[in-house]
Amino acid sequence: MALTLALFMASIAMASGFISVGSTSLSNILELRKDQSKFPDSCSSKSLRLRGGSSSTLAMAAPRIIISGAPASGKGTQCEYIVEKFGVVHISTGDALRAQVQAGTELGKMAKGFMDKGALVPDDVIIGIVKDRLAEQDCKDKGWLLDGFPRTGVQADAMEKAGIKADKFVLLNVPDNVLIERCVGRRTDPVTGKIYHMKFNPPPNDPEVLARLVHRPTTLKRPW
Repeated sequence: MALTLALFMASIAMASGFISVGSTSLSNILELRKDQSKFPDSCSSKSLRLRGGSSSTLAMAAPRIIISGAPASGKGTQCEYIVEKFGVVHISTGDALRAQVQAGTELGKMAKGFMDKGALVPDDVIIGIVKDRLAEQDCKDKGWLLDGFPRTGVQADAMEKAGIKADKFVLLNVPDNVLIERCVGRRTDPVTGKIYHMKFNPPPNDPEVLARLVHRPTTLKRPW
């Protein structure tokens, strides 16, 4: 898969968050992520504010983008930004999987069989589901943003063989100490589904809300 690697490693100090690193296969990009010393120093950031490059960088018809990052790296925030700015369709494997299971498609039935057993859904089934979703008309017309997939070189190679091609790769490279601070301070309101952070985005000073907040431990394992 010929993929132009675009790193949006956001930093307030950066004049531009777009870094062109040439073209390579997606599986090679996943290998590159393991050695963070190869990233430019300016790409490390404690404050994730994704900034696109020049308007010509992503001003393409129906852009195809993959975004990756560790838990608490800010993928959700950046996905919202990318969708708002470029109008692409946000695709998560979880949503695509649930949609096919609910629709009772052949792939959905296969996936449900594994899910009912408490087993992981095989890569070939997931990739088939992803390929079907990316082939839908909204993705063809607007482009797509694939969230958090592929995670491994095996998945990347399988995507390549399935003919799934991306134009840009977005990597959120956040220091481990920042990830830990973000996870430790996170609280979720099970009633509203809102996520707060006790320091950066505190909940309302409402005793009822504060009493029901839940802290869900997060495994701080990078997806590479």
